[in-house]
Amino acid sequence: MAEILVVVDHADGTVKKVTSELLTLARSLGDPSAVWLGGGASADALASLAEYGAQTVYVADDADLDEYVVAPKAEVLAQLVAEKSPAAVLVPSSAEGKEIAGRLAVKTNSGVITDAVAVASDFTATQSVFGGAVVVRSSVSVGTPIITVRPNSTAPEAAAGAGVRVDLAVAVTDAAKGAKVTGRTVAQKGGRPELSEAAIVVSGGRGVGGAEGFGVVEALADSLGAAVGASRAATDAGWYPHQFQVGQTGKTVSPQLYIANGISGAIQHRAGMQTSKTIVVVNKDPEAPIFELADFGVVGDLFTVVPQLTEEIGKRKA
Repeated sequence: MAEILVVVDHADGTVKKVTSELLTLARSLGDPSAVWLGGGASADALASLAEYGAQTVYVADDADLDEYVVAPKAEVLAQLVAEKSPAAVLVPSSAEGKEIAGRLAVKTNSGVITDAVAVASDFTATQSVFGGAVVVRSSVSVGTPIITVRPNSTAPEAAAGAGVRVDLAVAVTDAAKGAKVTGRTVAQKGGRPELSEAAIVVSGGRGVGGAEGFGVVEALADSLGAAVGASRAATDAGWYPHQFQVGQTGKTVSPQLYIANGISGAIQHRAGMQTSKTIVVVNKDPEAPIFELADFGVVGDLFTVVPQLTEEIGKRKA
């Protein structure tokens, strides 16, 4: 089978969930090979890649890949594509991933598709656009298909691969060193799980009424060990930080349980959570569009319903 390159998304030596999803997807397309760009490729990290099917793990561990932004990574990938002639390259659809994909497409004279939610065996990519109102299917007609895939589009399934490590010789041109990283600030993390990887997400929207209204949302999330999300209306109003926005222009989530509180269900928000396994809605408006997606719905004031739910969960846990 043809080789499929999967660019590894990692932080502090830990492989992110989206990489496991891409390796699972790659197995349906050919023989997956992971590409680790930058430092931190520990034996445990590489073992986690093999767990999800990576037959080969190409490791480019060079200071230039961490000290400079995206361009050196695209150069290394271009060299690897030229050498291995893979059937396709799959990249996480993050801000950095999409920039890497664009640069790689230019360097390899290839077509690029961004924000795919599925990829067929003939490398036809499916995209959900206009807030999920339109489904587009497209394919690359020139060069190597380079496709960025949105997180939570594929359920990760373990299937052991050989995971043979192959170290790459890194040769970065001076042209790729035009933008250097001059400093890093570690993001402050609380005790809640990361939003895009959480099994349970509790979100709040315009119905919470203000920043203080998110207190009841957070209390429910903490009782369930869940991540907290927010609608675009809530983040644009400054009620909750933008990094917690769920939606087409925010993060895409696909948890086992999604609880939407005071969210009307604008198409932009629905595009970011509609693949959740079970959706529970609390909204005082019985005509709210989000009820169309709900597995369970409660028509009522969230400030009455949510505290009662939190209290009941506490009793069950006691």
